[in-house]
Parts: sequence; C-alpha cells; structure tokens
Amino acid sequence: MFALAGTSRDLVGTVVPAVFDSDGFLAESGDWTPDLARSLAHDAGIAELTAKHWEVIHFVRQRYFSIGALPVMRLVCRAAGVDRTQAHRLFSSCKALWRIAGLPNPGEEAKSYMD
Repeated sequence: MFALAGTSRDLVGTVVPAVFDSDGFLAESGDWTPDLARSLAHDAGIAELTAKHWEVIHFVRQRYFSIGALPVMRLVCRAAGVDRTQAHRLFSSCKALWRIAGLPNPGEEAKSYMD
C-alpha cells in the first residue's frame, strides 16, 4: 500500500493521507471524500468536476455498494443520460472514473476492460 497525493478525514475530522494500492486504487473505500475525488480528478487531467461528473460518480458508488461489483458502463451511461463518447470525455477511462469514485481495485480481469 502506498500513500499518494490526496487526503481523507478520519472519524473526528482529522486530515490523514489517503492510502492507495500499487495500481492507484484507494485501499479503503471509506476514506473517500469529495475533496479527495477533486484531487484525484485533477491528477487525472480533469480540471473541474461538473454536476454531470458528480452524477456519474455518485451513481457508480451507489451501484457498487449495492451490488458489490463494477456496474455495466452501458447502464451508468443510461442513468446519467450520456452516451459512451460523452462518458469518455468526462472521464478518460473507466479506470479513471473508478479511481476518482474511490472504489477498490476491481481485480486483474476487470481492469483489463477498463481502459
């Protein structure tokens, strides 16, 4: 595990470094904060997270925590009202979205489909 750019807050609000695995995924999903998402987005080349970005991020997080797996991007796009091209413009890849949303490493097979 590695502490990389970005911070999180513990239960009493103290800022602590966020810990990521060797592939850049957040080690503990509970450490995710909107500020951390902004920092990760900036690192991914996204200058500002718009309302549409947040809609997609919150949908992906909600689906992941309700089904425990990577949601199908076709359903993510449909729920957010974007097509694949627009989704790619928002987040350069599924992997970037997954990291910004603060979700754990999905495993080697899933990562192979994320670029």
